[in-house]
Amino acid sequence: MIDITLLVGRLLLIALLFLFLAACMRTGIGLVRGQTHKGQHWTLAVERGPRELRGMKMIVNGPLVVGRSPGADIVVSAGYVSGRHARFSQIGDALLVEDLGSTNGTYLEGAAVEQPTRVEAGDLIQVGDVSLRVGRS
Repeated sequence: MIDITLLVGRLLLIALLFLFLAACMRTGIGLVRGQTHKGQHWTLAVERGPRELRGMKMIVNGPLVVGRSPGADIVVSAGYVSGRHARFSQIGDALLVEDLGSTNGTYLEGAAVEQPTRVEAGDLIQVGDVSLRVGRS
């Protein structure tokens, strides 16, 4: 009798584990799908900064870190840019910018970014001495 009870308990545990993993996968896939609404993407274009970056345009597909550190997604070798300076995150259809505790600050249209702030197409972001223009494509 105990053997049957233990077997049923193990099967129940495996079934619950399977349901939990399936729910996690479903949530993750839903988050990834939600990042590209109607085929439009957020873009960042470098307007001012180091010569090798000027004119470069990047699509924001997920969290994107700008900084001087080699681990950043956009590496900027400018003196006024911190190792991990700012992060751009797409939440649903909105794009947010946040300062990551940089020394020289992050500015949105000339105003200091002190908390995650929503940006719009056409906004100018200042990261150290680099200017990034937000767009949609």
